[in-house]
Amino acid sequence: MDESKKRRRVIMENFEELQQKANLIRRWCLKSTTAAGSGHPTSCLSAADLMAVLFDRHFRYDISDPLNLCNDRFVLSKGHAAPLLYTLFGMAGGYPLDELLSLRKFDSRFEGHPTPKFGYAEAATGSLGQGLSVGAGLALLAKRESLDYKTYVLLGDGELAEGQVWEAANFAAYHQLDNLVAIADVNRLAQSGETMFGWDVDQYEQRFKAFGFHTIVVNGHDLKEVELAFEEASDHSGAQPFAIVAQTIKGKGVSFLEDKDGWHGKALKEEELQRALEELKEPDDQLGFNLKLPASDRSPEAVVSGFQTELSFEQHKEYATREVFGQAITEWGSKNSNLYLFDADVKNSTFTETFFNRFPEHFVECYIAEQNMVSVAAGMSRLGKIPLVATFGAFLSRAADQIRMARVSEANLKFVGSHVGVSIGEDGPSQMALEDIALFGAIPGTLIFQPADAVSTVKLTNLMVTHPGFVYMRTLRPKTPVLYPDGELFSIGGSKLHRRSIGDQLTIVASGITVFEALKAADKLKAEGISVRVLDCYCIHPIDRDTLMSCIEETRHPILITVEDHFAHGGMGDFVTAAVLSTDKPVQVIKMAVKEISRSGKMDELLAYAGIDSSAIVSQVHALVPAAVFH
Repeated sequence: MDESKKRRRVIMENFEELQQKANLIRRWCLKSTTAAGSGHPTSCLSAADLMAVLFDRHFRYDISDPLNLCNDRFVLSKGHAAPLLYTLFGMAGGYPLDELLSLRKFDSRFEGHPTPKFGYAEAATGSLGQGLSVGAGLALLAKRESLDYKTYVLLGDGELAEGQVWEAANFAAYHQLDNLVAIADVNRLAQSGETMFGWDVDQYEQRFKAFGFHTIVVNGHDLKEVELAFEEASDHSGAQPFAIVAQTIKGKGVSFLEDKDGWHGKALKEEELQRALEELKEPDDQLGFNLKLPASDRSPEAVVSGFQTELSFEQHKEYATREVFGQAITEWGSKNSNLYLFDADVKNSTFTETFFNRFPEHFVECYIAEQNMVSVAAGMSRLGKIPLVATFGAFLSRAADQIRMARVSEANLKFVGSHVGVSIGEDGPSQMALEDIALFGAIPGTLIFQPADAVSTVKLTNLMVTHPGFVYMRTLRPKTPVLYPDGELFSIGGSKLHRRSIGDQLTIVASGITVFEALKAADKLKAEGISVRVLDCYCIHPIDRDTLMSCIEETRHPILITVEDHFAHGGMGDFVTAAVLSTDKPVQVIKMAVKEISRSGKMDELLAYAGIDSSAIVSQVHALVPAAVFH
């Protein structure tokens, strides 16, 4: 049907029933938030007409199978409007609408902001500004794997002040995501006052246009205009993502709420609810959406199991663990089609360039926009993929909130941070990851690996890829000697013991680059007649408590010296301390770590400056072990 015929059909069409459905959305958003005693009903009301048209006329979805790869995807970026999301899928037949009255209750799937407890949510949202990135991840996957679905993202105008939205817009245009539809709900009012541009929708349209979107501006409460916009979006193809900029009224449909400040995040009292429901008139509660079924039925592919990367190394050579990681992950790329690698313009430093050269369709260049990168990866994880995010460890801290929200989304993400610690040398403190263990260690259920040599890097890469959940691995810039034979076994929660003897005085616990400093210190001390153990804690979380306790029991002094190329707070030393101090045995933990901002210099200079080199370790042992043992 050509455009003129479509327009004539829409003009002549009767939208009375569709308006009733929109008002039914409003009623349930109001009723559920009043039942909860809290929530954001007015933010739901402004978008009810937009969503009624989308779900009733254009959305293709098998309500019985949320993970059907041919379903259209819907991301509620303005996550505080969660009752709107819940009502939409209830009216689509996902569950009885009465269940919405359990909103925000402890045992309810309908939480205050969407989480994976609600099976129709593509991601946890509510930390504003992240939804367009999540949607871009879903849309990119459809492009890369020839899946015929559209991704729709509902954005609030308040969150359009977030820089990440425009990182996502830039990314979507660059990757030509013409299957992505952004819907901006411009209702003028934010939490504490008017939004940046109020109802100046031209400002928002200009911004989307500037980032390469095809745009259309509509009155978000004129069902005919909205229908035409979604028809255009449904048929849209080419090279541009699509943006519908909709001018709306916050609280639309209820006279005492419409365009009134002070109602954000405020549920109606019971008497106010009854007044509102009377204004909305009582539509037929049996009204539902006429969801279109997707063209076909496909499920996410099963993850390939049983494969392990095997690489061999010359025992007398040195290798940078960041380079070995690049080799290992490339081998994985040949065996697991679910693996996608995400880069932020550092592929020649993280050595993921090798993967890019062999598997360009599974490599996602995000450029220098780490926040967007993490959320795009979270979106792709939703449909069974294994996204691996690799950049300098220091720059992952720029995406701390996105990492946090990806964990709330239960995304299966892997993070690899290179250039960790002061050992990177001349680049200086801006490039040094010294807070990264603290960042990932604060996130529940996250594995933290730090390989010291080439062999452990390969084995820990295998564990990382096959583990179903969050993993962070640190890799080193400098080359290090090979410590282990090719066939050495590594495990989650494991460690490796070095320099073990019956007369050991105490244990030095190290990880990554400090393993070699600890071994050098042990050799110096042995020459003095002092024997100490060295433990390579390649798995920082969960820490190997059993081996730590064995070391305490088997050495003359119940002392652990932890040495790490990380700031003292939140690092490996804290994990060790928490593990061993949970016992009633007398244990002393001495934490040697970076205590101040570093500087440029050679690796050996910087390790010495930080007080974590072999000489500092020897001095610390001398201070702890009674002089009598020297004779």
